[in-house]
Amino acid sequence: MVTEADVKAKLALVTGPDKQGDLVSLGMIEGLSIRGDRVTFVIKVPAARARELEPMRQAAEQVVAEIPGISGVTAVLTAERDPNAKPPEMPSLKPKKAPPHGGLKPKAPIANVGAVIAVASGKGGVGKSTTSVNLALALKAEGKRVGILDADIYGPSLPRMLGSTMRPESVGQRMKPIEAQGLQVMSMGFLVDEAAPMVWRGPMVMSALTQMMREVDWGPLDVLVVDMPPGTGDAQLTLCQSVPLAGAVIVSTPQDIALIDARKGLNMFRKVEVPVLGIIENMSYFLCPSCGDRSDIFGHGGAREEAAKLGIPFLGEIPLHMDIRRNADAGTPVVASEPDSAHAQAYRAIARGVLEQMAKEPATA
Repeated sequence: MVTEADVKAKLALVTGPDKQGDLVSLGMIEGLSIRGDRVTFVIKVPAARARELEPMRQAAEQVVAEIPGISGVTAVLTAERDPNAKPPEMPSLKPKKAPPHGGLKPKAPIANVGAVIAVASGKGGVGKSTTSVNLALALKAEGKRVGILDADIYGPSLPRMLGSTMRPESVGQRMKPIEAQGLQVMSMGFLVDEAAPMVWRGPMVMSALTQMMREVDWGPLDVLVVDMPPGTGDAQLTLCQSVPLAGAVIVSTPQDIALIDARKGLNMFRKVEVPVLGIIENMSYFLCPSCGDRSDIFGHGGAREEAAKLGIPFLGEIPLHMDIRRNADAGTPVVASEPDSAHAQAYRAIARGVLEQMAKEPATA
């Protein structure tokens, strides 16, 4: 059985940048994972030299592939900015002349991807990832070619929710997305062990997110759903400022505390000129499986009222139900495993609402 020591012994044969030291002694190897006959690891390099050091990444893959019993190796370059580098100058507070067509500067689209949708929430624990997966499957059921990107670097959940433990294959400097439940999928969870903590600073997270968007052979896709991390931080801004988004979908539970944070997320997208396609109320109510009584555990209708106040579409409500949770944990999302159920039909209705709103809203590109 191949061990971590076996892999590191091979990586120690690869010379580091500027022909000094090796990848192991220089502390450049992170996220080393061995699953069966496949090995995955990250090589931490300076941001300014990422492209220059691509041959070093290829050499690392080649030496590890020489280990008997290993059939696949994936090495990813993740760039971290120099902490001693001069910070960028503060922007001028003087008004600037608007671009000729208004809005933000044009953003480069992702190759072979028609539209990119961000599924976001202002806080964690509202079921955003479960909603993202089932929404992606519902869009597929509506006849679209769909991919899904897990943008939560610190807490990736799509591998478990989609029931896949495969590793992406490398083709030159690019990766192939994983095929799961009929979707094209990419997640940091495919590259590291499920229990491995991602102890990374912000610049490394942004670099990894950019790689998973632009250095993956997506497509051809009609829609790429991006499961965003909670909050309004670096990952959200990186996506909004670098990719033309067709729109954002906000997920919230009905109670006031969740709606306050959902409002923050919504306002963030508005500030960066990304259309908000609507709000989904998740965990909207609970139906007792024994007696059939309904309980509004988190209240009910708060997201619908908030949507009306803010003048954005209300896309629908999803109940708090054991079948949705059970199927998500088992890697068999309810839209795929129980396509005729009431829950699957609720997601299908939301998907149709999203497509309708996309047709009305021009992408920010």
